[in-house]
Order: sequence, then structure tokens, then C-alpha cells
Amino acid sequence: MKMTTQTKILLIAALFVGIAAGNVAAADGKALYDSKCKKCHGEDGKGQTVMGKKVGCKDYTDAKVQEAVKDEDALKAIKEGFKNKEGKEVMKPTEGITEEEAKAILAHLRSFKK
Repeated sequence: MKMTTQTKILLIAALFVGIAAGNVAAADGKALYDSKCKKCHGEDGKGQTVMGKKVGCKDYTDAKVQEAVKDEDALKAIKEGFKNKEGKEVMKPTEGITEEEAKAILAHLRSFKK
């Protein structure tokens, strides 16, 4: 099947829109992380902030830590908070975010892996 010039232009435009949407989601994930997570988890994801050390934040630059944290568990923690093994809340729920925003935060968190 032969493609017309107009069809090619539409396909290229759709590709650029998709790439732009992905970049916006990544930027939104960083902005959300910065406003809601950075205080404890740190700008670099290492958890070496005063609060991060206090509650035992994991180092998300560590590939083994990243591998151990499954997406569904991370999304649940982002939306509902997290309790340690003793049942003490160490991370409050991230209130007022959508599923897509939680996924954007997770995508940003995954970008710390080295």
C-alpha cells in the first residue's frame, strides 16, 4: 500500500505528539516528586535527608532496591502511605493525586536507578 504525503505528515505529527506527551508526563512526575516526596527521599532518591534517615528511606539509586520494589507495591505506598514491619506509619499517603500522577511519580523514582 502506497502512503500519500498527507498520511506521512499525519503519522509524523502523531509521533511527535506522543513523544511530547511522554516528556510532559516525565516532567510532571519530577514536579510531583519534588513537591511531595523530595523532603524525605531527597532530590537524588538516596533518602539521605534528615527525615529520610529518621524513617529509614531506601536508596532508590541502588538497582537491587529498585528490583525489590514492585510497581504495584510502590503505587500503593504512594497513594495509601506505608507502614514499617512494626505497623508504624513511616510514609503518609500522597493525597489528592490521580492514578496517572502516582504513575508519573513512580516513573521519576525509577529514573534514579544506576
